[in-house]
Amino acid sequence: MPDIEKLQKIANQVRRDIVRMVNGAKSGHPGGSLGCADFLTALYFEVLDHDPKKFNMDAKEEDIFFLSNGHISPAFYSVLARSGYFELSELASFRKLYSRLQGHPSVAKNTPGIRIASGSLGQGLSVGIGAANAKKLNKDSKLIYVLMGDGELEEGQVWEAAMYASAKKVDNLIAVVDYNGKQIDGPTDEVLSLGNLKAKWEAFDWEVLEINGNDMPAVVSALHEAKGKSGKGKPVVILMKTEMGMGIDFMMGTHKWHGSAPNDEQTHAALSQLTETLGDY
Repeated sequence: MPDIEKLQKIANQVRRDIVRMVNGAKSGHPGGSLGCADFLTALYFEVLDHDPKKFNMDAKEEDIFFLSNGHISPAFYSVLARSGYFELSELASFRKLYSRLQGHPSVAKNTPGIRIASGSLGQGLSVGIGAANAKKLNKDSKLIYVLMGDGELEEGQVWEAAMYASAKKVDNLIAVVDYNGKQIDGPTDEVLSLGNLKAKWEAFDWEVLEINGNDMPAVVSALHEAKGKSGKGKPVVILMKTEMGMGIDFMMGTHKWHGSAPNDEQTHAALSQLTETLGDY
């Protein structure tokens, strides 16, 4: 059985990392990062079949995760560091000159845990499909996971990929949508309404799950359920309702923290709401 309390403590510490990293760099994207902390924690510490100590680009007989909405890199870097891909102290270099931990993940400096440069939205699902097909060709039974933002679904390439994945029965692929209803310019309903997302994905012949992405037991359960549905002829998508800025009262309920860094006073206020559970970097 998963240790939910332990996972919640890790996610809480990840949120502290996010706030401190973005404040230290004076730039970054805290809102979506905070919202996805539970998912990334559950994935890396409970569900993903991976070995941080043996990281390589091929990932033979290992699951692969691709972050498509690359601007939430603070959450990704925190989880990678805390699961053993590189030293925690490196988080202090976030967005600094010559750092491996750029604002959007990059492969230029061979950062452990990262297999694609991401941040040009709309491309991650296509990459995931390519990797999933490669797994099948290599008789590798492991799975591919892709995280996308909901605003990202305004990109047409996402729907071309969705059509391909179902038509070609790419059933070793689990896509996840961070469905927080907000993007950099405002609510998604006002920028470009996504309509009924469940109906859309079902129309593209995907298996669809809907969850509260800030409820750790629900996230863990959904990921295991998605794994159970793989290999049965359909790709799986999890529509994950999250709150942008989750865990910090003045960041929640607004899109304004999508890409804004908290100042020192705001950082102090934010950290006062997040208990230190595993030690800061």
